[in-house]
Amino acid sequence: MQYFAVFGNPIAQSKSPAIHQMFAQQVKLNIDYRAILAPIGGFETSAAEFFAQPHHIGANVTMPFKHDAFSMCDVLTNEAKSAQAVNTLFKTAEGLLGHNTDGLGLVQDLIRQQVTLKGQRILVIGAGGAAKGIIAPLFAQDIHSLHIINRNEQRAKELVAQFVSGQPNWKFTAGGFDSVKHDQYDVVINATSLSMNGEVPDISNHIYEETTCIYDMVYRKEPTAFLKHAHQQGSRNVSDGLGMLVGQAAKSFELWTGQVVNTTPVLETLRKQIQG
Repeated sequence: MQYFAVFGNPIAQSKSPAIHQMFAQQVKLNIDYRAILAPIGGFETSAAEFFAQPHHIGANVTMPFKHDAFSMCDVLTNEAKSAQAVNTLFKTAEGLLGHNTDGLGLVQDLIRQQVTLKGQRILVIGAGGAAKGIIAPLFAQDIHSLHIINRNEQRAKELVAQFVSGQPNWKFTAGGFDSVKHDQYDVVINATSLSMNGEVPDISNHIYEETTCIYDMVYRKEPTAFLKHAHQQGSRNVSDGLGMLVGQAAKSFELWTGQVVNTTPVLETLRKQIQG
């Protein structure tokens, strides 16, 4: 038996235990995966106690502990370094390895939906932690360019500056919500939490008209406010972030077990459960 967990606060709402159990059933592995409520300010102690036990192999980390997890790791993957946050922990001979599978999960879900990324112009709305974790994985798909916009324009420009010094060949730009009045993009990704409050980013509606995909990184039982608005403007290929959730979990599972899983049946089961 191998033991895994997800740490968060709150944590009762987590879909991770169900997702990983379905992965394990696919590849006929016997695992124990549980949700652990870590106290605010006590994540590192909780995680250390978990990994001190034999056969406790890996863990996922959700809000608000991704930066705490980053700080406690002995080894970091390039994805974790890029995001400056860790959502996956793995006990190795070199110590605790920290990985970030969020951006990989997004890319995996887009590819699953047959969305072309190579050579495409990408617009990312929002410049917080969610956006930061997807930038490098998107550029790894040989996209043409990425423009990131934020209500606070300075924050978006600071995020670009963090990356371009080490990646001078990236076409990576930033601006405020009004910087896309006349531009067109192939893929538009909402990395804000506005949809959780039923709100829509205050950007020009022409953005939605000629895209190949509109993607909201959050998900709800019903289509999010962002996706509803995009559909009203003429977008037909719209997607919420449930596939990203399953995709990032699959990348964690692969790291821990070496097993590649099929995300589609897991996503379909989860969608039915959420919609009731």
